[in-house]
Amino acid sequence: MTTKDSETEDVPAETLEALEANVARIEALTQRFLNAISHRRHVPPGLQGPGQDLYVKAVTQYWADMMHNPEKLIEQQVSYWGKTLKHFAEAQSVLAKGQLTAPTDETPTDRRFQNPLWSSHPYFNYIKQQYMLNSEAIATAVAEVDGLTDREKRRLEYFSRQIIDMMSPTNFLPTNPDALEKALETEGESLVQGLENLVRDLEANDGDLVITLADRDAFKVGENLATTPGKVVYRNHLFELIQYAPSTDTVHEVPLLIFPPWINRFYIMDLKPQNSLIKWIVDQGYTVFVVSWVNPDASYRDIGFGDYIEDAYFAAMRETKAICGVDKLNVVGYCIAGTALSITLSLLKQKKDKTVNSATFFTTLTDFSDQGEVGVFLEDDFVDAIEEEATNSGVLDKFYMSRTFSFLRSNDLIYTPAIRSYMMGEAPPAFDLLYWNGDGTNLPGRMTVEYLRGLCQRDEFATSGFDVAGGTARIQDVDVPLCAIACETDHIAAWRSSYRGIQKMGSKDKTFILAQSGHIAGIINPPSKKKYGHYTNPDLTLSPEDWLEGATRHEGTWWPRWNDWLAPRSGGQVPAREPGDSEHPPLADAPGTYVKAGHES
Repeated sequence: MTTKDSETEDVPAETLEALEANVARIEALTQRFLNAISHRRHVPPGLQGPGQDLYVKAVTQYWADMMHNPEKLIEQQVSYWGKTLKHFAEAQSVLAKGQLTAPTDETPTDRRFQNPLWSSHPYFNYIKQQYMLNSEAIATAVAEVDGLTDREKRRLEYFSRQIIDMMSPTNFLPTNPDALEKALETEGESLVQGLENLVRDLEANDGDLVITLADRDAFKVGENLATTPGKVVYRNHLFELIQYAPSTDTVHEVPLLIFPPWINRFYIMDLKPQNSLIKWIVDQGYTVFVVSWVNPDASYRDIGFGDYIEDAYFAAMRETKAICGVDKLNVVGYCIAGTALSITLSLLKQKKDKTVNSATFFTTLTDFSDQGEVGVFLEDDFVDAIEEEATNSGVLDKFYMSRTFSFLRSNDLIYTPAIRSYMMGEAPPAFDLLYWNGDGTNLPGRMTVEYLRGLCQRDEFATSGFDVAGGTARIQDVDVPLCAIACETDHIAAWRSSYRGIQKMGSKDKTFILAQSGHIAGIINPPSKKKYGHYTNPDLTLSPEDWLEGATRHEGTWWPRWNDWLAPRSGGQVPAREPGDSEHPPLADAPGTYVKAGHES
């Protein structure tokens, strides 16, 4: 009998069969993996990270400072070395006493390290504490670099934090106790399934690693998402106009027209009946119209910001008024669609067009002097690369926008989902919000460049004026009654910048509401949840900080408060309107055809 035979003769036959099957699966998956990455797109270097000049300048300034102030370097290093050696000595002392336990751990609480082994097991605790000490040392060194502008400092801190987060021991199998425990419990099946998940994501995205955040089979747009009844009553090359069926016998005379961001699909406002903002508005007795944007391809390369104003905003307003037989309407703009709405309002003012009775802005930036967290991606090194990519391809592929927004919350949207999927072999959750988050859209090349250069970088709308659609739009020309909702922890549209933009608008009737939570959860916050609160303060002459200091906090969502603001500006009651008219026969059931592009039928 050979040694190999003696080693395996006591192993149950079913275990050997499972092992052989897993080996065969790994071989097949490896081949699929290699095939998938061979088709991976080339990502321009400028979109991979900040230009080298940022790091070169930081290093140069760091060493120049150390040459003139050497005690600063010594203090930093001695502090770091002291903490590291102290921790090593404590760990050694515990082990020398024959105790298989961790030494004293005074590192801050971090939700990445929730497994009890991070605190109790000497191996995992040692790795965690050393990682935390290293992270602290890097953050301290970056914070004390002098000679950089505020913008450069913010970028250096942000990208340094990205490197620190990427190197977390939780992101690697040998130092992740959750993944190792799962592998033991499943006899390695979790690792094979994780490889299956990894290959699946690569194959689904032409070799690009885009983590599946939600179960793709759990939702279908028009069946269990975006189900509020309505009809498409108008369509052109940029959008479909959806009019929703009434749920009340009478409605306000003035209709409500909503412009969602064209960076994503509109149904974030109509996920499920329980959290649908659109359904809730309809149930309050409004005639509601929503724009559903086309997902552009390369043929849209020459579509600019002005085309969105003229062929979408002006067109949607015109058709809404015609269908309802009214001269005025109320409008809503969300995120970039709110930016475009404010520009549209300025142009309407110059035309002496009084179509808009009131405007509401959700998480909208119009003053880009302080771009918040997303500003780290708005310097020339990134924008130059985006312009080149958009010019060559005709569109800015959704891949780049999705990746950018994900890196703003990398632990939540990249590393944690990757650990669960690829290291623990878990199936993605059936979560409607995450499903929507993965359903991105492309942006027309010309529009993308005009937006990034003219608005984000040069801040023309809030300063010298933004030339668009045959006119020059200026923020002070926005003078209709307005209500703005910003979100306290918004990482895309910083609330303080949103507030400053509202301050600069020319309206004498302004209301500003600050919702708790972020860019999505702060807006999609139905009354039934009784979750996030909101702040109000009528004095908009204050600085953002002073406004919040003097604001009143209210429990629950801002939705009813907005309805109390909107209703008096929406006219009397008229018989409920069914979608369309003789000139606008229904073209399709809601949610329409544009929103389903790219989905299986």
